[in-house]
Amino acid sequence: MVSKTDDIPAAVPSCNPVDLADEAGDGAQHESGKTRLEDSCDCGHTAETAMVNGDGAHEHTEETEEKQDGNSEADGGEDSNEQEVIVIQDTGFTIKIQAPGTEPFDLQVSPQEMVQEIHQVLIDREDTCHRTCFSLQLDGNVLDNFAELKSIEGLQEGSLLKVVEEPYTVREARIHVRHIRDLLKSLDPSDSYNGVDCNSLSFLSIFTDGDLGDSGKRKKKGNDLEQIDCTPPEHILPGSKDRPLMPLQPLNKEWKPMQCLKVLTMSGWNPPPGNRKMHGDLMYLYMVTVEERHISITASTRGFYLNQSTTYTFNPKPANPSFLSHSLVELLSQISPAFKKNFTAMQKKRVQKHPFERIATPFQVYSWTAPQVDHAMDCVRAEDAYTSRLGYEEHIPGQTRDWNEELQTTRELSRKNLPERLLRERAIFKVHSDFAAAATRGAMAVIDGNVMAINPGEETRMQMFIWNNIFFSLGFDVRDHYRELGGDAAAHAAPTNDLNGVRAYGAVDVEGLYTLGTVVVDYRGYRVTAQSIIPGILEREQEQSVIYGSIDFGKTVVSHNKYLELLEKTSRPLKVQRHDVLNEKDESVDLCSSVECKGIIGNDGRHYILDLLRTFPPDLNFLPVDGEELPPESRHQGFPRQHRHRLACLRQELIEAFVEHRYLLFMKMAALQLMQQKANRDTKIDRPAITETATDNKAETSPTQTTAADSTATEVSTDGTSLTDNSTSAVSQSPPDSDENSTKPTTNGPVDPPTTQNGECKSPLEGKELEESIPGLAQAKELAETLVAEDGSGIDPKSREVVLNACKAVGSISNTSFDIRFNPDIFSPGVRFPDESANEIQKQKQLLKDAAAFLVSCQIPSLVKDCLDHSTLPMDGATLTEALHQRGINARYLGTVLQFVDKTPAKAQLEHFYRIGISELITRCAKHIFKTYLQGVELSALSAAVSHFLNCLLSSFPDAVAHLAPDELVSRRKSRKRRNRVPGGGDNIAWASLTPSELWKNIASEAESYYHFTVQCESVDQVVEKYGLQKSTLLREISIKTGIQILIKEYNFDSRHKPAFTEEDILNIFPVVKHVNPKASDAFHFFQSGQAKVQQGFLKEGCELINEALNLFNNVYGPMHVEICACLRLLARLNYIMGDHAEALSNQQKAVLMSERVLGIEHPNTIQEYMHLSLYCFANGQLSTALKLLYRARYLMLLVCGEDHPEMALLDSNIGLVLHGVMEYDLSLRFLEYALTVNTKYHGPRSLKVALSHHLVARVYESKAEFRSALQHEKEGYTIYKNQMGEAHEKTKESSEYLKYLTQQAVALQRTMNEIYKNGSNASIMPLKFTAPSMASILEQLNIINGIIFIPLSQKDLENLKAEVQRRQQLQELGKSEEPAEDSLLELEDKIPID
Repeated sequence: MVSKTDDIPAAVPSCNPVDLADEAGDGAQHESGKTRLEDSCDCGHTAETAMVNGDGAHEHTEETEEKQDGNSEADGGEDSNEQEVIVIQDTGFTIKIQAPGTEPFDLQVSPQEMVQEIHQVLIDREDTCHRTCFSLQLDGNVLDNFAELKSIEGLQEGSLLKVVEEPYTVREARIHVRHIRDLLKSLDPSDSYNGVDCNSLSFLSIFTDGDLGDSGKRKKKGNDLEQIDCTPPEHILPGSKDRPLMPLQPLNKEWKPMQCLKVLTMSGWNPPPGNRKMHGDLMYLYMVTVEERHISITASTRGFYLNQSTTYTFNPKPANPSFLSHSLVELLSQISPAFKKNFTAMQKKRVQKHPFERIATPFQVYSWTAPQVDHAMDCVRAEDAYTSRLGYEEHIPGQTRDWNEELQTTRELSRKNLPERLLRERAIFKVHSDFAAAATRGAMAVIDGNVMAINPGEETRMQMFIWNNIFFSLGFDVRDHYRELGGDAAAHAAPTNDLNGVRAYGAVDVEGLYTLGTVVVDYRGYRVTAQSIIPGILEREQEQSVIYGSIDFGKTVVSHNKYLELLEKTSRPLKVQRHDVLNEKDESVDLCSSVECKGIIGNDGRHYILDLLRTFPPDLNFLPVDGEELPPESRHQGFPRQHRHRLACLRQELIEAFVEHRYLLFMKMAALQLMQQKANRDTKIDRPAITETATDNKAETSPTQTTAADSTATEVSTDGTSLTDNSTSAVSQSPPDSDENSTKPTTNGPVDPPTTQNGECKSPLEGKELEESIPGLAQAKELAETLVAEDGSGIDPKSREVVLNACKAVGSISNTSFDIRFNPDIFSPGVRFPDESANEIQKQKQLLKDAAAFLVSCQIPSLVKDCLDHSTLPMDGATLTEALHQRGINARYLGTVLQFVDKTPAKAQLEHFYRIGISELITRCAKHIFKTYLQGVELSALSAAVSHFLNCLLSSFPDAVAHLAPDELVSRRKSRKRRNRVPGGGDNIAWASLTPSELWKNIASEAESYYHFTVQCESVDQVVEKYGLQKSTLLREISIKTGIQILIKEYNFDSRHKPAFTEEDILNIFPVVKHVNPKASDAFHFFQSGQAKVQQGFLKEGCELINEALNLFNNVYGPMHVEICACLRLLARLNYIMGDHAEALSNQQKAVLMSERVLGIEHPNTIQEYMHLSLYCFANGQLSTALKLLYRARYLMLLVCGEDHPEMALLDSNIGLVLHGVMEYDLSLRFLEYALTVNTKYHGPRSLKVALSHHLVARVYESKAEFRSALQHEKEGYTIYKNQMGEAHEKTKESSEYLKYLTQQAVALQRTMNEIYKNGSNASIMPLKFTAPSMASILEQLNIINGIIFIPLSQKDLENLKAEVQRRQQLQELGKSEEPAEDSLLELEDKIPID
C-alpha cells in the first residue's frame, strides 16, 4: 500500500526536473532542508508559530553521519512504519446506534477510537445534539468512556449500542446548559470576533453559496453562460485607487441569528437550600421565551422541569404541568412554539455548515477588524468570567491542572513504534495548545490587574504572579539582572531568546532532559513570560537548587555529571561545543551549554534546564568587541553596529546553513586535493582551473574568503561572484530568465540546469549534480565516510592528510571528520576561559566572525536573488519575516537587506520587496514606540489613547488632538493614591500630548538607531508618496503586530479636517502570543517521501503517501492545522493533475477553509488557496463561482500589498482567462493587459512569462475580431520565443502558426469589408468565424499559467487523459476552438514549478 521510501533520506528535499513547487510560494519553498515543512507547503506560518527551527535531530550534516554510525532512525524506521500503518488503517467496521425516540442509525468506527468519540458524534448529530448526559450500553453493559473500541468484548460489525439517559449531577447539569447555549449560538460569529474558545472567522461559503462538490444541489451549470453576472466590484478593477475595508468581512445572511430564547441565565435563587437539595434540586435557571413568557426551571437529578418561583418569591414546587424532560430542549419545545420552530431550523443550518467552519482551532486566531456586535445576555459567558477565568475555581483543590506534570509526563510516553509515537505526539500537542491558551488568559489577567502578586510589597515592575499553576513575570530588568547586557531592552529580548532555546531543545527531544512549558505574551505594551513551575522550586532559594550552570552570569559556575551526559546528546544537533570555563576560584569547570543555562533537579527527580537564552552563539555584527576585527565582508557593510542589548544571537537556521555551507566546502577541498594527488600520479594536469582553486584553498587560512570564491561551484543558491569587495552579485545583473548565472564555467559544470529554478541545491546530499561538477567528489565522500566509520585507522596517510587539511580549513573541531560546533559563551561578559584552551577559543572566535560574515555575504544576497527569480514572494510583513527567518536572517537586519536591495542593479524588479520591507520596518518602529506609549495609559483611557496613536500614525489631519473626554465618572472625593497600582495604572495623560510630527520624528530616529536605516519622513503622507505604500496596508500591519482590533468601516485617512479614528473605533486589544509548536514527525516523513515521489513523477505512490501523511497529521493535530492545510493543498493538486476534478475541489475547499480559520481570512496563504480553488471550480464547470473566488483573492491582495506585485500578474491572468471564457472580452482585456504590464516589470521584457501574456492578450483581441492588435501582441510573443528558445522550438513554431492564422483571418476580414464597401448591401459575404473560445482551450491556458504540467504517465493514463479532454470538449461544445486544444500532454517551458 505504501511504496518503499528508503531510497529517499527523509530530510533531503529532492530537486527534480518536475519541481512541484507552488509557483507562488510565499516562502521560498525548497529553501533548505531544515525548514522542511515550511518549504514544501510554502505555508506562510507566522514567525512565532512556524517552528522553523526544524527537528534538530534530522539536519543534513548530521544525517550523513548518523547513517555512518548505523543508527539512522529516519531510514531504518521507515519499513516498520509501513507495516504499522497498514495495521492501523485496514480495519474499520460499522455499528448501529439506538437513541431514545429516534430510529437506529449506522456509524462507521475504527478499533483505535475511544467510546468517548462516539459520544462526541452523538452530541454533534442533528437528531441527538440536545443530549449530553447519557451512557452507551452494549447488551445492558455500560461501556467505559475511555476504553478503546477494540478492547470491548462482543463489539463487532453490526452490534447495537443503546443510548441510555443517566441521572444528572451538578457538573452534568452545568455541562448540559453550556452545551445548549453553544447550540443556540452555533451560527453566531461573536466568539470569533472576540477571539475566545479558539473560534475564528471563515467567509468562503459566502462566495461559493455552499454549492461546492454537492453537484446534486448545484444551482447553475457552467453552460448557462447567459445567467452569469461577471462584473467585478468597482474597487478591484486594475488601476482603482479605492481600498475599502468593508468587503473584508462580507455580511453573512446566516448570521442574522434566529431567536430561540430572549434570556437564559442562572436564577438568583441558586444554589438550592439544603431541604431542596434533598429533593434532588441541582440548580435553578431563569428564562424568557420569545413569546415574552418568564419561566423558572429546576435542574434536578431526573431532568429539567418548570417550578413556581418568580423573580421575587421562591417556590420550588413543580408547576402544573411541570413538563419534566431529560433535556432542556425537549422542555422548551413544549413550552414555546417559536423555540421549537427556530431551534429545529437552526440545527438544520448548523449541520449543513462545513465542519471546518465550526471546529475549534488548536491556537487562538484573532481578527484585527470586527463589526459592531450587539452584546446579549449570556449566562455561561458571565459565569465563566467570574469563576474559572479569574482564579475562583483555580483555588478549589483538584480543579487546577498541574501543567508541569502534564507537559513532562507526555514527553515521557513511550515512542518505540508508530502507534506509540502518534499517541505521544498527540498528547504533547494537546497539552501544549491547552497550556498556551491558559497562559494567555493568565497573562491578560495579570496585566489587567486581576491577579494578586506573590511579592505584593514591591513596585509593580518587579512583581511576579502565580495563577493556575503557571508562573508569570514581566519583561523588565528587575534587580539589575541585565544591567551589563542592556537593561530593559535585554530583559525584553531575553524571553524570546529563551523560547527559541526551549523550542530547539524540545525538537532534539533527548530522553531524561526536561524544559519548562514557556509562552511569551505581549499585551497592552507589556511583555509577560508564562512558565510551568518546577516542583519544589518555590520552597528553596535559587542558589541551593542550581546544580549546573551559573546564576550570576559566570562568576560562580557549577557542573554536574548527569547534566553533562544529557547535554552531550544535544551537542551535535544543536552545534554546541563542550568547553571549560573558570569559576570565581579560578577552577576549570566543564560545561556543554552557555553559563546562563541552569540545571535544577525538581522534587519529582527530573533534570530540568532553564534560562536557555544563549543556546545559540552571539551575533558579532551587532556586538562590538574591543580589539576584535570582523572579516571585510561585514566591515564593508558598516558592521559591527551597536545594538540595544548584548543578547543578539544568530538564529538556528543560520547556524544550520553555515555548517551546511562549510560541509560542501569541506567535501570540495578534499575532492580537489584527491584529484591533485591523482593528477600528480598521472602527471597529466589538464584541469588548470580546478588546480588553481585548489591551491587557492590551501593557501587560504581563513575560510571565509574561500566561501565566496568557491561557492559558485556547487552552491547555486549563494551568489557566484566573490562578495568580498561588496560587488553585487553577477546573477542580479543578468536578467533572471537567462541562464547566464554560471560565472566560472570551468568549475561549474552543469550545476544550473534550467530545472532547478527554485531548487536551491543546498543540501550536502544533493549528490548527482555535485558529482558531475567536481569529478573527485565521489571519492571524497567515500573517503569521508570510511574515515568516520573506521576512526581513521586503516587509511593511507595521504588521504588522512587530505582530510586533516580540509578540516583545518573549514574550522572543524575534529581532525578526522567534519564537525563544526560553536561555543556559546565566547564574548559573554564575565565569562573567563582557562589558558590551556586559548588556541581552541581563538578558533571559535574566528568561526563566529565567519558565521557573521556568512550572513551578510551569502544569506542576504541569496534572499535577494530568490526574490529576483520569484522563488520567494513575500506579500506582507509576516511572510517577509518568515522568508528572512528561513535563511537565518534576524529582523534586525531588515535595514541592511533594504540597503542591499537599493544597491542591486535590478532594483526595479525588486520594487514589491522593497515596498513590503519599508512598510515592515516602519510598522516595527511604530510598534516599539507604541509599546512604551501604552505602558503609561490607564485602563479607562485605553481606547482614547489607541485611537490617538493611530491618528498620529496614519491620519493626514495635521493637529490630531487626543479626546480627553470629560470623564464619564468623576469621583466626588479625590481618591487617595494607592501605592501598588496595577501595571498601567498611571493617572498620567502624557500620552495625550503626542503629535503626528513628533511620532514620525521618533519613527525615523528609531529606524536609524535600531535598523541603521534612514527613512525620509516627516509625515505619513510623505512616506506613502515616497515609497508607494498604502494606508490600509500600514493599518493592517500595525494592528496585527500590536493586537489592536478596530471597527470595520470606511476610514477617511486623507481628510485634513478631522482625524480618521475616534475612540469608538477601537474595539479591543488582543494579546500577541509566541509559543512552541510541537511537530508530528512521522507524518512529516510520509509527507516528504510523498513529495519526493511526486517530484520523480510517481503520482500514484506520491498520492498514497500524502494521504497517509494526512491521516497521521489528523491523528496528532486533530482536524485543524497549518500542516494539514499544506497536505490538503498538495492532494488537491495531485487529484487535479490525475484528472479527478471533483476530489480536487473537495480537498481544496477544505484547504481554503482551514487556511482562513488557522492563518486568518486575509493571510497571503489564504489568498493562494482561493486562487487554486477557483481553478478547480472552473475545471468543474462552476464558472461564476470561479470568478467570485478570483475577485475575492484580488480584493484581499489589494488590501494586503497593493496592486504592484508579481503575484498580481498571475491572479489577473487567471481572471482575464475566465472572463475570456465567458465572453466578457473588454473586461478580460483590462485584467490581461494589467498582467502583461506587471510581468514585463518584474520578469523583464524578454521573459517567457511576458511572451505568454502577449499570447493571452492576442487571443482576446482575436475573439473581438481586432486582428491588427492581436497580430501586434502575438508578434511580440513570437520574438521572445525565437530569441529565447530558437527557431526550432515547439513554442516558437506554435506561435508562428498562430501568427499565420491571424494574418489569414485579418485578410479575410479586410476582404469582406472591401466587398461590403464595393457592392453595398447585396454583397456575398463569406461567413467569418467569430466563435467563443472553447472551455477546453481556456482550461489549458489556465493550467499553463498556474504551472500545472501534465506529466507523461503510463499509456493507460494517457488514454484516460485524452478521453477526459474529449469529454470536456463535448460537454462545452460552444464552438470549436480555432486553436486546436492539445489533447496530448501540455508541455511547458516557462520554467514554472508546480506545487
